[in-house]
Amino acid sequence: MKLFRTKSEVPHQDTELKRCLNSFDLILLGIGAIIGAGIFVLTGIAAATKAGPAVVLSYALAGLACSFAALCYAELAASVGGAGSAYNYAYVGIGELIAWIIGWDLILEYGVSVGAVAIGWSGYVNDALNVFGLQIPPILLKTPSEGGFINLAAVFIVLFLSCIVAIGVKLSARVNAVIVVIKLLTITLFISVAIFNVHFSNWVPFMPFGWKGMVEGASLVFFAFIGFDAVSTAAEECVNPQRNMTIGIIGSLAICTTIYMVVAALLTGIVPYSTLNVKSPVAHAILAIGHESISGFIALGAIAGLTSVMLIFIYGFSRILYSMSRDGLLPKVFSEVHHKTHTPVKTILFCGVMMSLMAGFFSMHTVAELVNIGTLAAFVIVCISVLILRKTKPDLHRPFKTPLFPAVPILGIISCSYLMLNLPWVTWLRFVIWMALGLIVYFCYSYKNSRIHQS
Repeated sequence: MKLFRTKSEVPHQDTELKRCLNSFDLILLGIGAIIGAGIFVLTGIAAATKAGPAVVLSYALAGLACSFAALCYAELAASVGGAGSAYNYAYVGIGELIAWIIGWDLILEYGVSVGAVAIGWSGYVNDALNVFGLQIPPILLKTPSEGGFINLAAVFIVLFLSCIVAIGVKLSARVNAVIVVIKLLTITLFISVAIFNVHFSNWVPFMPFGWKGMVEGASLVFFAFIGFDAVSTAAEECVNPQRNMTIGIIGSLAICTTIYMVVAALLTGIVPYSTLNVKSPVAHAILAIGHESISGFIALGAIAGLTSVMLIFIYGFSRILYSMSRDGLLPKVFSEVHHKTHTPVKTILFCGVMMSLMAGFFSMHTVAELVNIGTLAAFVIVCISVLILRKTKPDLHRPFKTPLFPAVPILGIISCSYLMLNLPWVTWLRFVIWMALGLIVYFCYSYKNSRIHQS
């Protein structure tokens, strides 16, 4: 199998992406994708139902597991690259079948995650409207399982952002950069208010659900860290991927882990953890301590933050389908690039419709756990790919090497697998069904149409 695809190997003349992103763009891309539903939504859910104030340790544990995977991602992104993230790494390191499995897994991860974030987004939009005396009718805010008909706001925002991504990656990067600044200012505002309203009694008991609850909390808030994975999908649109991908992945993860732990500690310090099982916990907590106007600003900032997450995930989802299609594993239409926008417009719009349906009809908790198991499985395969490539291709140029090899990838495999085991059995059942469906698609379509088997 060839390690890199050359221009002549691309099946269509309009399948090349434009290189226009630098390391600063990638760091902002990572922050834009990472800081969102995790900090503005799942922190409260995890604290109230899983970990209590020990949710700060849940973030530390999830961040540690992510750091092992991030170092492996950085090595593969710098040496292998490609628009398909972990799919492309598995394609090079392990082979087509495993690459298909991880690609199918990533479709689940990205497709479902946008729906999860959109659900949180709609909750904050409703809170912001309440400040002005307006409210979305409950039947158009809740899913059928919650007693409503459709989450209409969530459907709208997914379709709108899909159109922005379709216009071009540079526009998406600029919009994301503006939103990242807004969300960081929002977090700064929250910290500056919360730090003077902490009641230490709210941290007692610190670990009300025990070690098991803290680990289950880590398995849930792991959703908050999947953004750095989206950075690696931009390798083919990066000006200097060997250098900039490493900076973007490691830099964004380090910054965001620190922010998560600080916010989690303050959030559980200003109000009892048991009151945080709401769709907009950060704004709710500030409102609970009597800062109504600031709560409104935080809700607006959260809306901006969640918007940037969806923007990056829609981008990442479309690039994974694009890469799999270019290898013949999916229909060719998914790798067609528009001659004006230099983006796979048809793929992006298809993704938008699918993800909007997910956002409109599924609940946040169910969707987040399904995303997490797919993400953790992807991280495990990335770590395995590093081990295999070091053995099978020792002479491969590696501008960045995973330190403490082979300890780091092995620890990544162990830690991510451990978090997977702490997810509910029903999540495992849904995951197994999805992967079984993927194998059926592979052997009925992808294997026959693969470029490897046709050449």
